Amino acid sequence: MNIVILERASVGMDVSVDSIKEFGDVTVYNNTLYDEIKERVKDADIIIANKCRMDEATLGEAKNVKLICEFATGFDNVDLDYCRSRNIGVCNVRDYCTEMVAQHTFAMALYLTENLEHYDRYVKSGQYGKQARFSNFDLPFHELAGKTWGIIGMGNIGKKVASVAKAFGCNVIFYSVTGKSTVTEYERVDFDTILEKSDYLSLHCPLSDLTRDLIDEEAIKKMKKTAFIINVARGPVVNQQALYEALVFENIAGAGLDVLLKEPIAEDNPLAKIQDSGRLIITPHLAWASVEARERCVSMTCDNIRAFLNGEKLSRVD
Repeated sequence: MNIVILERASVGMDVSVDSIKEFGDVTVYNNTLYDEIKERVKDADIIIANKCRMDEATLGEAKNVKLICEFATGFDNVDLDYCRSRNIGVCNVRDYCTEMVAQHTFAMALYLTENLEHYDRYVKSGQYGKQARFSNFDLPFHELAGKTWGIIGMGNIGKKVASVAKAFGCNVIFYSVTGKSTVTEYERVDFDTILEKSDYLSLHCPLSDLTRDLIDEEAIKKMKKTAFIINVARGPVVNQQALYEALVFENIAGAGLDVLLKEPIAEDNPLAKIQDSGRLIITPHLAWASVEARERCVSMTCDNIRAFLNGEKLSRVD
């Protein structure tokens, strides 16, 4: 097998991809621009990609391609209809980063809730050392216990977040965008109710026509002024301008974002104007990227290749 890895850097240079050599001759590119794809895959039997566009324009001259593996769960970059017409198998990896995304959800929530940026700066500025009393809590903060944690997107990540929130003593509610959720262990509510009741609203839903701009100006108006929004789903689920205005005018308490409308962040993104990390924390789409998760991503890609070569049915892409 001639295997081409187009975006090796997408799993991090600190994580080995040598295990893929078990299956054939491997050509590795750290990153690949759109105009480079066609030339780099023309002799490939198996392509491993992440964001590179896989369609007729890039694959048309790659006559030997039998399998495309995603170093990711998402497969928006793949034209599935075209691949089916060519009998090209497509595999993604799922559930490899569930633990990490849930962990990051609470890292951001706790950072905001406890005003950690303020208190860390207070100590390091020397102010703490100059005060007479042993403690300082000039900015109030609250416990998670007893609060309502709302979840939009009750898949594996949403369910993991729910279990952690419950362990913290939160009342967990959720909203099913499609209305097809089979989850029964937590209270399911309608959209207005989750907005009105949630002290924390965390987003774990895929991007679709149903979820694009789901959290817009009208939605935020229905939320508590003391509420926090945590988005570790997809950037366009939250309207960036509406969130900016809500934060500036203090219509919500704060937000934690790991995803944005455009990534890397665009210069004209209004959220870039907010420098107060006590109100808004933005991380660069890293919630999935623990060392362990990235190692699992490579390992599960190997499992997909092995299954394909053994003639097993591919079922990874939803």
